[in-house]
Amino acid sequence: MDPSVIESTDDWLGCPTPLETCRHQLALCENEVEELNLQLRQAREQIFKLVEMHTEVSKECGTLRSQLAAARAETSEANGRASEIETRSNWELMAKGRHISELATQIRTLNGDNPFKDPFPHQRDTERT
Repeated sequence: MDPSVIESTDDWLGCPTPLETCRHQLALCENEVEELNLQLRQAREQIFKLVEMHTEVSKECGTLRSQLAAARAETSEANGRASEIETRSNWELMAKGRHISELATQIRTLNGDNPFKDPFPHQRDTERT
C-alpha cells in the first residue's frame, strides 16, 4: 500500500474535512469574540458605576471636610471664650480675696487686735521634746 494513501483520512466517516474544521474554528472564535464583547460591555458598565460612586463619595468627602473645618473653628472659638472666662473669673476671685483680706484687717484693727497676728493659733505644739 502506498504511504500517502494511508495518511488520507478524508473519506472516513465522522472525520471533518479541512473546510469543516476551519468553519468550526471560525464559529468557536466568533463565540469567543461575542463572549469577550459581553464581558467588556459589563466591565464598562461596572466602571461607569464605580466612577459615579467615586464622584458621589468625593462630593460627600468635600462636604464633610468643610463641616469638620467649621466644627474645628467653632471649637477653637469656644476654647478661647472658655479661657477668657476662666481668666476673668480667676482675677475676680483674686480681687474678692484681697478685698476680704483687707476687710478682715480693718475689722481686727477696729476690734483693737493686732491685724498681723495669726488668726488661727496652733492647737498643738509642734516642737519635739
